[in-house]
Amino acid sequence: MLVYPSGLDLSSSALRFLSGRLTALRRERGTRWRRLGTDRQALLVLAHLRCGHTYAQLATGFGISLSTVYRYVSKAVELLAGLAPDLAAAVRAASRKAFVILDGTLLPIDRIAADQPFYSGKHKRHGMNVQVLAHPAGRLLWASPALPGAVHDLRAAREHGIVDCLAGAGIRCWADKGYQGAGGTVRVPYRGRWEKLSSGQQTVNRAHAKIRALGEQAMATLKTWRLLRKLRCSTTRITSLVQAVLTLHLTCSSQG
Repeated sequence: MLVYPSGLDLSSSALRFLSGRLTALRRERGTRWRRLGTDRQALLVLAHLRCGHTYAQLATGFGISLSTVYRYVSKAVELLAGLAPDLAAAVRAASRKAFVILDGTLLPIDRIAADQPFYSGKHKRHGMNVQVLAHPAGRLLWASPALPGAVHDLRAAREHGIVDCLAGAGIRCWADKGYQGAGGTVRVPYRGRWEKLSSGQQTVNRAHAKIRALGEQAMATLKTWRLLRKLRCSTTRITSLVQAVLTLHLTCSSQG
């Protein structure tokens, strides 16, 4: 296999943050020696998450075995996922905003047609449903645990307790028609064919669409971590990957 130098479109703060956490973990566990130092391990993990590089590619590039790559990635992802904010923390942060934007996204996975629980009729493909909260500027605030792609956005929002949590905090929320009937503080556009809506309803829907469009920026932010564009791992690991990415994104944003 050919090996060539490459680069990551991430700030050095992500590397410093992850390296520092890995160093602290090794000290806590009394680890004496590893094939790679924490800086190199952090770089390996970031290359996997940001660029979607496979274990085989990383093993060749860093001169280590496949099993070592798997162990390095697993430990780092577990560490990062444990640092991700939960819904309660995200709602506390959102309470300082005028409103939040709620939307769902499908993370594509490598599955066959027989895996019906993961098939999304809306997107016509297999994947995992992840709910996202964004603040008024479109920046990512929180991402939910992953559910099978067949789960509807409204059902997912209710299962995660998003609707009740936002209502309890009195935070206004803008969402699309998929959340019709959510209740609480969730605002959705008027339903019906455009030509059958009144001029006032059309005006409201236009304004609603402009606000909701900002939420697409949060979705795009999530997908800049290219591993999430096509996941080929076990579905049981996807929530940890999403939470790890969320932690790195929020860390980079706060230090940027």
